[in-house]
Amino acid sequence: MKDYVANRSIKSLAEDDRPREKLLSKGIASLSNAELIAIVIASGSAGKNAVDLSMELLQSCDNSLAQLSKKSLAELQKHKGIGKAKAMTIVSALELSKRNLSEKSRERTQIHSSQDAYLLIKAQIFHLKIEEFWVAYLDRANKLISLKLLSRGGLHGTVVDIRVILKNALDHLASGIILFHNHPSGNLKPSSNDDKITIQMRDAGKLVDILILDHLIVSNDSYYSYADEGRLQ
Repeated sequence: MKDYVANRSIKSLAEDDRPREKLLSKGIASLSNAELIAIVIASGSAGKNAVDLSMELLQSCDNSLAQLSKKSLAELQKHKGIGKAKAMTIVSALELSKRNLSEKSRERTQIHSSQDAYLLIKAQIFHLKIEEFWVAYLDRANKLISLKLLSRGGLHGTVVDIRVILKNALDHLASGIILFHNHPSGNLKPSSNDDKITIQMRDAGKLVDILILDHLIVSNDSYYSYADEGRLQ
């Protein structure tokens, strides 16, 4: 005998429990993460409705959207019931969410501290499995002019071209720069190469009257700040 609960359809749910109907009657904020994902993927799979499938997917990620956002297309498709189309839809929805958060954080943000800088970049690189190097260009009031991806590398490093960073700074008439990169390993200890890049950028910036305000090394839930450690003097 087939399991009734496992094979229920969305239509078999009470109307208030159907994601789309619930959204219309109670608003988007009333939906759980699983219900939102169910709307995104639109349908379930054999023996599971979209809500059940979404709940199982979230449970496989410890009910963490942050963990879910780290999964690649191939990794999502390993989950029973998630094919290529559903995987692409989920990845796209999470990417839109990340970009929305990033845009909000950039709206002429004024950077007062390393914590402000961390919040600016976190949505971009905290979840990555490869290393990326980003640069924030600031005006004299430490307000954000532009946030740019400089380079993307492998698990253990990325190429940093100081000339490109300074050219972009001059093009944007920036007065200050903040450097960012992530350590996919989660280890926040600066490498000798991190130290070398920081010193070279500090010294090169002085030649064109552009301050290197900080260099942050970022992991999933924390960061290391050269400025906080007094290492930009």
